Amino acid sequence: MVDDSKAARELLCATLEELPDTEVTEAVSGFDALKVLPRHQFDLIITDINMPDINGLELVNFVRKSEHHRTTPLVIVSTQSGERDRMRGIALGADAFIAKPFEPEELRDLVMAFLTRGRRNSGRPSGTPPTSR
Repeated sequence: MVDDSKAARELLCATLEELPDTEVTEAVSGFDALKVLPRHQFDLIITDINMPDINGLELVNFVRKSEHHRTTPLVIVSTQSGERDRMRGIALGADAFIAKPFEPEELRDLVMAFLTRGRRNSGRPSGTPPTSR
């Protein structure tokens, strides 16, 4: 999960911690994410748009060009939720876009759908944790 706001990261973590077999790795900026991504294989990436240094849209672009994470589901969760921002995020390769403030159930449902699909496609039984998220 990539967000420069500590409060947003705490809310996202609290929301996702309720999911079974879920481990959350936090990055405090796009630049921080670029340092973490090559070291792990993640099942899902969640990012904000408005961040210093490397913004979320630039991160989406990087992830989609990366051999290591090209097919990793990517969700944007952002206050920048105008139609133009949504369209640009999806055009760059985001799989979903959720506006802040969000309903925790909406995010949990979306994340579970991506993780369940990923486990099914990887051959890993549902409920079996991956090495990292």
